[in-house]
Amino acid sequence: MTTLLLASASPARLATLRAAGLDPAVLVSSVDEPAVVERYGVTDAEDVCLVLAKAKAEDVAGDDERPEDALILGCDSVLAFDGEVLGKPADAAEATARWRAMRGRSGVLHTGHWLIDDREDSSGATIGGVASVTVHFADVTDAEIDAYVATGEPLKVAGAFTIDGLGGAFVKGVEGDHHAVVGVSLPLLRDLVREAGVAWTDLWAARG
Repeated sequence: MTTLLLASASPARLATLRAAGLDPAVLVSSVDEPAVVERYGVTDAEDVCLVLAKAKAEDVAGDDERPEDALILGCDSVLAFDGEVLGKPADAAEATARWRAMRGRSGVLHTGHWLIDDREDSSGATIGGVASVTVHFADVTDAEIDAYVATGEPLKVAGAFTIDGLGGAFVKGVEGDHHAVVGVSLPLLRDLVREAGVAWTDLWAARG
């Protein structure tokens, strides 16, 4: 069985992968995200999330504590809305302002994926891709926004919303892979894994 090493602290990504039959190891990267974006000079949302996903995967690939013989996956999500690239809000005030602007409207959530084949005698592949999903937000009230922000959930996620948590009731629908909104697109990841020469089913955890 091939090991997938997730270079992310996101519990939603880990839960999504586990629900799909995988049992990833986790080693969180120490990437300074604003510094990476500044260094590469990227401004387009798709480029931002892909550069950050690659930086996270490469950071973990260089960590002596990483498990041997693994596929390393880095991910990053950003929301493109009103011409801006939005990651996690800085504070509650910013989260509130975002939701008041987003309600009743739509944005595009981009999730970058980068896969490094770190297995012995492997393909040596280092490949990536972006899954983009249009998200339609409900016309929520000020009271709902205030209550949601007070939970702290919007402060922990790109775009200040979730689809698999408390924010799920405030998302009217999505166009595209809903897994990508959670933080990892399973169909895209399967394509990357296969491109690295690994069968997706070889990543499934053993079942007792």
